[in-house]
Amino acid sequence: MSTATYDFHQVDGGVPIKMWTRGVPVEDGARDQLARASQMPFIFKHMAVMPDVHVGIGATVGSVIPTKGAVIPAAVGVDIGCGMMAARTSLMASDLPDNLEGIRSAIEQAVPHGRSTGRGGRDKGSWGDPSPEIVAAWATLAERFGRITAKHPRLKNTNNLVHLGTLGTGNHFIELCLDTEQRVWIMLHSGSRGVGNAIGSFFIELAKQDMRKWFVNLPDENLAYFPEGTDHFDDYVEAVEWAQDFAALNRRTMMTNVIRALRGQIAKPFDAELEAVNCHHNYVSRENHFGENVLVTRKGAVRAAKGTLGIIPGSMGAKSFIVRGLGNAESFDSCSHGAGRVMSRTAAKKLVTLDEHIRDTEGVECRKDAGVIDETPKAYKPIEKVMAAQADLVEVVHTLKQVVCVKG
Repeated sequence: MSTATYDFHQVDGGVPIKMWTRGVPVEDGARDQLARASQMPFIFKHMAVMPDVHVGIGATVGSVIPTKGAVIPAAVGVDIGCGMMAARTSLMASDLPDNLEGIRSAIEQAVPHGRSTGRGGRDKGSWGDPSPEIVAAWATLAERFGRITAKHPRLKNTNNLVHLGTLGTGNHFIELCLDTEQRVWIMLHSGSRGVGNAIGSFFIELAKQDMRKWFVNLPDENLAYFPEGTDHFDDYVEAVEWAQDFAALNRRTMMTNVIRALRGQIAKPFDAELEAVNCHHNYVSRENHFGENVLVTRKGAVRAAKGTLGIIPGSMGAKSFIVRGLGNAESFDSCSHGAGRVMSRTAAKKLVTLDEHIRDTEGVECRKDAGVIDETPKAYKPIEKVMAAQADLVEVVHTLKQVVCVKG
């Protein structure tokens, strides 16, 4: 195991920042953003920064922010509960057809993905007529959602039921992967969809209004917060926990439908959900660290407590990893959530050619059009370097390489 550990940064008027970023680039904007967050008066002990760090809105993606007595809604963001799920099947690579186009098409038909806007007609990324299964799954969340919307009616008419079991856009994906033993895995990445976005956006704005009302000066207005003991704090924690549960159920529902689609394409009977892992990487949770109860916000970071399984995906042309946490206290039991962007979506579209994208996704049955250039492998940091920088946070259990990738 590498002895690589963190670099230590002290910010004037802020808590220390411990960065697991040796050997990977960190943009100046991300350093500035981290420094501003470290100056908030309720940060507990220090901040931990993962090797996939890059600029986000409010809080830096790839940061772990422990707090006492307050929570920052923009640090969680609007894709509340976004995360990963992976399940090993009993299939081997030799059980797959030579041409994987049919499998990709079947997955695309089984799970609504992408987004279409415009008057009339439904969004292609939602269910037009949710199945009884989707309705039954929604029923497990409906009562709590009713309590939230009774207090905040604006959240009622959102994409909730119709987005349960759907993928979305951007960096969300569904993949068929092979591990080093040529076993077939299903892996997917999504969060709380439209309803989570609505909840996040609503409470971020509410926190900003509170700051203005109380004349609180902030280094960045996106660091607006709710102090513990206030109604808005309690309402936000209730809503964010619900959205995190929606996100986990969203991934389980998609996994069920992908397995069914795969069974329709492969005649050989197979088992699935062997070694299933389902983990958030945009969320807040109550945890005990250094002997104290704190709120830990992981913005693009995965819980890596000792023995806990997690998922660190690469880009749509790179390896991904099933990992086991080493329980490093200094990182608040955390690790990275992926490779991390090295260029913005706009920059990727300008700088990467379609030919480069096609070459970098060779051997993967996936979209090869200009519409996914923003997600091309060159837009991300090299996953091997990201893994090397956090060798004291996790150990690799399985190394996966995708053969099919469905993007929204």
